[in-house]
Amino acid sequence: MGMLPKRIDDHANVSGEMIREATDILHQHLRKVGLKHTGQRDTILLTFLETHDHLSTDELFRLVRKKDPKIGFTTVYRTLKLLAECGLASEVAFHDGIARYEHQYNRRSHHHMVCTECGSSVEFFSPEIEHLEKAVGKKHRYLTTRHTFQIYGVCEECRNKMGRQPSVSS
Repeated sequence: MGMLPKRIDDHANVSGEMIREATDILHQHLRKVGLKHTGQRDTILLTFLETHDHLSTDELFRLVRKKDPKIGFTTVYRTLKLLAECGLASEVAFHDGIARYEHQYNRRSHHHMVCTECGSSVEFFSPEIEHLEKAVGKKHRYLTTRHTFQIYGVCEECRNKMGRQPSVSS
């Protein structure tokens, strides 16, 4: 299975200002956890922000190596974890068991519908789910900060290949 389809983004391209702000967020987090700012971490962040894919660590590693062949897999893996810790990335679990990441910097909350046959995914926005998060948080006295929501099913193309009729409930 190749890379999953492109994401829906509020901003088609990441601007220089957005890159500077994201870099500042990473650098502040590194100081907070007592780690050094390195050029390799900046290269990984920039490569990550430039893509619009749901990336596995392996996929990001291959992209990063094109820019700097000296960067090792472990550095990419650890940097992705740091990006997730400081809110620049989030882990997305699809049906294939491979952890994938997408950047969260300056993006509004979205959700995924994933085909359990071919692995394709569709991103969608839902104000109703956003309201539900806030209502549940309020009910249980939580200040909610984020949530994940994924729907699994079989896409139309796979249903057609399998000869299944669409079963859409209203």
